[in-house]
Amino acid sequence: MKNLKIAFGSDHVGYELKPVIMEYVKSLGYEIYDFGTYSNKRTDYPIYGKKVGEEVAAGNYDLGIVICGTGVGISIAANKVPGIRAACVSDPYSAELSRRHNNSNILAFGSRVVGSELAKMIVKSWLAAEFEGGRHQRRIDELAAEDAHDSKKFDKIKNNITEI
Repeated sequence: MKNLKIAFGSDHVGYELKPVIMEYVKSLGYEIYDFGTYSNKRTDYPIYGKKVGEEVAAGNYDLGIVICGTGVGISIAANKVPGIRAACVSDPYSAELSRRHNNSNILAFGSRVVGSELAKMIVKSWLAAEFEGGRHQRRIDELAAEDAHDSKKFDKIKNNITEI
């Protein structure tokens, strides 16, 4: 799945790890763009989680990778954007399954949790995985109905009613 465009973002805590991962992703043949932060000056992770989320949700970028201290805060911020399924992971297996089963479109991890080599392994597993669809598609459709605040559609999907 090369030729994909990957959006990056981090707060000040993720700032040191971000360029390492950006260069790694670029070496794998992906196009990258950095939405900040651009220094280790204290800043707020919601700014960058939101920005990357908006860019991915708008279709300007295929996927996103966001980094903060734990990955949790920035993933929560990204997940506030409708259409985003950000997965905060700390191991390659969870990263892979977040794509295969949850169709995650943003990967989040923490620079205080994983080192650069483990982060590369996580990213490689995530980028190599593809959404399986099938039984997992209904769950993604339920999430989309939740994003749209459409309870009727959610209930129809939940109750396996095919006419929506």
